[in-house]
Amino acid sequence: MTMENNDIMIRVENASVRFNMASEKIDSLKEYAVKLVRRELMFKEFFALRNIDLTVRRGESWAFVGRNGAGKSTLLKLISRILMPYEGKVTVNGSIAPMIELGAGFDPNLTAEENIFINGCIMGHSKKFMQEHFDEIVEFAQLQDFLKMPIKNYSSGMRARLGFAVATMVKPDILIVDEVLAVGDAAFRKRCSERMKEMLSGGTTLLFVSHSHNDVRTLCKNAVWLDHGRIVQSGLTEDVLPAYEASMQ
Repeated sequence: MTMENNDIMIRVENASVRFNMASEKIDSLKEYAVKLVRRELMFKEFFALRNIDLTVRRGESWAFVGRNGAGKSTLLKLISRILMPYEGKVTVNGSIAPMIELGAGFDPNLTAEENIFINGCIMGHSKKFMQEHFDEIVEFAQLQDFLKMPIKNYSSGMRARLGFAVATMVKPDILIVDEVLAVGDAAFRKRCSERMKEMLSGGTTLLFVSHSHNDVRTLCKNAVWLDHGRIVQSGLTEDVLPAYEASMQ
């Protein structure tokens, strides 16, 4: 590893993420093209994250809390390499299994069975490997009767069950879960919680976003409170979460 400490899995150093927001309404592609050629497009800078510093070590569990739009999902996408920092540096060591957007990596027109193999291929697994783990995935997702159905006909809960089952069939170094489990029923959330606890005991690092403070307390020893793209407080969940809850009142 390139880091000084081999136990450090994630290091975010003074990282910022900037988006350009159109400051005027454009009703058609033609109008957009004309304004682009004439250099008449006007944009407003928006910083989704500002000067973020975070160090996560192997086997740690971190929750990210904050109001909607605080920057939680943006930070997870930055760590997952979906986004690149405008400023600063992000270093990640180890394999990542990200569950950031419901249905990501699935083709809605293909069946669940087909999507299991395609998703496994995207994750770098061979067809033989996926065949060996196929029954395990289906059993965890409890979708035995719906394997031949296109994903587009699945409910949000069914897609979440399938996505989580595929993402966690092997132990990644880092598991990222962003609110997607909220669409599942109570029994499924309990199975997911048990699997995540099992993975944590085996050394997996967990990054977790949820509006369920009970889940946060149960799964995560550490927490980061974000507001308007900045870290307000980070540390032990037992310290950070009460402070965030008090701010909500």
